[in-house]
Amino acid sequence: MGKLWGLILFCVGIGMIIGMMVADSVIIIIAAAACLLCGYHMFCR
Repeated sequence: MGKLWGLILFCVGIGMIIGMMVADSVIIIIAAAACLLCGYHMFCR
């Protein structure tokens, strides 16, 4: 179950990076980085 949540968070982070290219916002950058880091940590454990 942890790997599934990790993959979901990682994909959400990638989606936020794609959205960040459209609208530039510091909050989106921080949220995308957090999702990518948490997702990578959960999925690759």
